[in-house]
This record gives sequence, C-alpha cells and structure tokens, in this order.
Amino acid sequence: MIEPITADQLTIVPANEASWEDLQAVFGLADYPGRCYCQHYRSPELRWSITTEARRCRLRKQTNCDDPEAGTTTGLVAYLGEGPSRGVESGHGGAPGRGEPVGWVAVEPRVAYPRLLRGRTTWQGRDEDKQDPGVWSVTCFTVRKGYRKRGITYALAAATIGYARDNGARAVEGYPIIAPPGKEVPWGDMHVGSRQVFAEAGFTEVSRPSHRRAVMRVDFTADHAPSLRVIGDQGIRTSAPPAPPPSSARSGRGRRAPGRRAAARRARRAPTAPPTSRTR
Repeated sequence: MIEPITADQLTIVPANEASWEDLQAVFGLADYPGRCYCQHYRSPELRWSITTEARRCRLRKQTNCDDPEAGTTTGLVAYLGEGPSRGVESGHGGAPGRGEPVGWVAVEPRVAYPRLLRGRTTWQGRDEDKQDPGVWSVTCFTVRKGYRKRGITYALAAATIGYARDNGARAVEGYPIIAPPGKEVPWGDMHVGSRQVFAEAGFTEVSRPSHRRAVMRVDFTADHAPSLRVIGDQGIRTSAPPAPPPSSARSGRGRRAPGRRAAARRARRAPTAPPTSRTR
C-alpha cells in the first residue's frame, strides 16, 4: 500500500526560492510535464509551436528560480521531509535543508495566461472582465514521478489561497477536470487538478461550463488590493498600490510570497490526505 503524504510532511515555498535543478527534478524529461514545462496557458503563441527546450527556458526565466530576492515568480514548489535534496548530495545544486522536491503548482494573476484568456470553455456563462488583474488563477499541478497519487496536490492547492491573498489578489480560481465515475482520467488532462482537490482546499464551484470542467473560486474580503501591470515575460509587478492590509506581502515586490517559515506553517494547516480517496 502506498502511504499518503500529508501537509505536515511538506514545506511549500515560492518558486524563486527553489533551484533550477529542483524544478527539473519535479517536471522530469519525459511524459506530459517534461514536454510542457507549464507553458500551455502561459504561451502567447496561437499554435503550440515552440520547442521543448524553449519551454524549459521560459519556465526558468518566469520563475526566477535560484533567486530568493527576486521580485516576481510564477508558482510554488513542495519539498518532502528535511535535509538536502538528491541534487545537493550529487553536487548539482538544490535546496539544502528542505528535503526532496516533489511538486509544483502554477499560481499568478489571471492576465498572465494568454491561452486561458483566449479560450472559450472556462468563460461560458460568465460575465466578467477577463483583464481584471485582481483575479488570480491556479492553472497547473505537477507531481514528481514516484510521488504521485499520494495527496501532494491537496497541500499545494491549499497553499495557493494564502499565497494569492498575501500578494494582493481579491480572488483566486481554478479550472479542474470532473472525472467520470469509475473512469481514469489521463495524466495530461489532470494537470489542471480535480474538483475534489479544489473543494477540499476551500474553493467553491461558481460555474460548470461543460460536463467535464468546473470553475472553482475563493473570493477574499480585503479592502485593498494592489494595482497591477504586465511586464513582459517577467510577469506581474505591483504599480502604485494603495496601503495593503496588514496580512499582505509588501507591495512593489510583485508575487513575493511570505517567507519559507510562513509558507511551511500554511502548508501544515492544509487538509491532510485520506489514505484511499486521493489520487494526486
């Protein structure tokens, strides 16, 4: 029996605090994550024409990995246990003291995803401004081979809520797949997450654009949110923000998450995975 991994076992940090070697370990070089490198929604091209190597280069630039002082990043990375990763032990970098890199989730302002904005499915039945920079999106989960179907995506989904809120979002939403009863969904389709993952993290379904897709959302009640603008591939930075609420991250630092200890505390508060029902 495969043992589930609980949130208490994970440390979740902003991707700029991870090393490029750790990100490569999570995505791998094969199957869907190793080909996409989280560029499906991020890509501005109308056609999926860029090479795999170009996608990897884009992710490396977007995340600002290996730079804990960077003002922007595009996701969160989960580490299992304590101590150095295998990358450190083998002399190829890595994050000392955090354990093994095992998961990734993409979360940033919705306007950073050109393909999401151009798509039809997630917008059916919704009448809102697609260009609203205060709404953030959770678009991709990746779990490292050897650690899948053990519940890691549950902790990652829960961590996106506090991360988005602390960085000025007024809402955060995801677009999960609804698995048909008794049927296995291909891994490539499940990169957006399942409805159960979002529901247990605290997201509420706000629309059902198709029989296999839902829109799940958390709306925050903060009175202040930064004014945001796009800066090329570097993502979103804050611009002339009003005074943030006490719990917000410092404005002007972009998508800068709370420190590693705060992220770890938030991960530990995420719901734990039951041993039989969770599949990611």
